[in-house]
Order: sequence, then structure tokens, then C-alpha cells
Amino acid sequence: ELVWREFSWHLLFHTPDMASVNLNRRFDAFPWHNDARQLQAWRRGMTGFPIVDAGMRELWQTGWMHNRVRMVVASFVIKHLLIDWRQGEIWFRDTLVDADAASNSASWQWVAGCGADAAPYFRIFNPIKQGETFDPDGTYVKMYCPELSSLPARYIHRPFEAPLSVLKAAGVTLGKTYPRPLVEHDVARNRALDAYREMPAPAQP
Repeated sequence: ELVWREFSWHLLFHTPDMASVNLNRRFDAFPWHNDARQLQAWRRGMTGFPIVDAGMRELWQTGWMHNRVRMVVASFVIKHLLIDWRQGEIWFRDTLVDADAASNSASWQWVAGCGADAAPYFRIFNPIKQGETFDPDGTYVKMYCPELSSLPARYIHRPFEAPLSVLKAAGVTLGKTYPRPLVEHDVARNRALDAYREMPAPAQP
């Protein structure tokens, strides 16, 4: 992490506009959707995906978020919602107590696929599987999404798949006490890949 921070500052020194300009200029033509309502839902932790919502609520309440969750929420807003990575960069810079000008912008570009030595754009985190892998008992989700605290672990990361009887027993009413998902994972993933394919091919040397 220390080396990554130094690399980020190296990038910022040579590209001082890194927080606002794609390092890979091919992404200048990316077809972002930038839905203001969905962006606000993401900021508030009301996306309907518990691991994302827990992370965004932790950020707002504490000014901090675990690195794994940072990658999950960043991938979600960029690739599931097709919102420009710069919107996320601005929000993190405004809310993180450990916000760092170089690391923040470099990391957002890395997740978006337009940064230096970036993760490929088509690497799209599945927020359900990420939650089940790194928070199998739902301890983290229950801490920041207490309205889900009575759901069994089987459904804590996928309340939208829980039978009505299970939701009722847990006191959860989708769309009222907890939001329905803003998007369907598979549909959003395919839409993101289609958007990536819409970009012009890189120029030949």
C-alpha cells in the first residue's frame, strides 16, 4: 500500500489533472448514464445491495471504509450504474477522513479501467458474492443496515430473493423499510460490457 501511494503521487506529479481527466483518453468517449437519482441513492447507501449500502453508510457515519468495500462500492457505481468515476472521486474526497489527492484519483481511475496499469473495465464485482465471501454472517451489513439485522445469513446479502414469509418475520418490507435493488446484477453487467464495446478502438501505432 505504501508503494501504491508513492506510485499514485508519481502519477499526480506528472499528470496534475488526474482527478478530472482520464489517463487513458479512449475513455473520453465512454457512454456514461449519470443518473442523478441513482447517484444520490448510492451516496446515501440506498442501492438495495446490502454490502454496498453498508459501506456507503459507514463512510457517511465514520469517514472511513475498508479497502475491500471501497473497491466494491466503486465498481458498483461505475459499472452497475454507469456513473462517471469522477462523481465517486469527488464524493470520496469530500467524505473520507484519510482522503489523499493522489491515491483517491488514481484508485478511482484504476477501478474504472482508465488509469495507469488499471484493472480491466470488464472486471465487474458481483456485490452479492463479494458480501457473501467477505461478510458471510452479515455482521458488517447488520451493523450499518440495522433494518436487515433479523434476516437469516442466507438472505442477508440478497434480501430481494427472500420469501415473503422470511421478510415478514424479519420485519423487512422491500421498497419501504429497505430499498429494492436499483438494477439487476446480470442486466447491469451486460449493459456495462456493451457500453465498453461502444468506445472507439484504440488508435493503431
